[in-house]
Amino acid sequence: MTEQAIQRRLIKQLEAEGYYVIKLTVTNKTGIPDLIALKPNEVRFIEVKRPNGKVSKIQEYRIKELRKLGFVAEVYKGES
Repeated sequence: MTEQAIQRRLIKQLEAEGYYVIKLTVTNKTGIPDLIALKPNEVRFIEVKRPNGKVSKIQEYRIKELRKLGFVAEVYKGES
């Protein structure tokens, strides 16, 4: 399964759970996670990878940076 297919599946799942999901395509910060999932008083940043996908150093840095700011930032590894 491609990363894009995993993202589509995850977006559907999150929206079924009541999240408003935004897929980022262009940002001013390299390495920012792919998705932002929003609920009242809750923001989740989600980097989507294939099961064998690797998080780059800049993505690791951005996830740590977001966590330090108090956000939930995670890596989701989809099914193959």
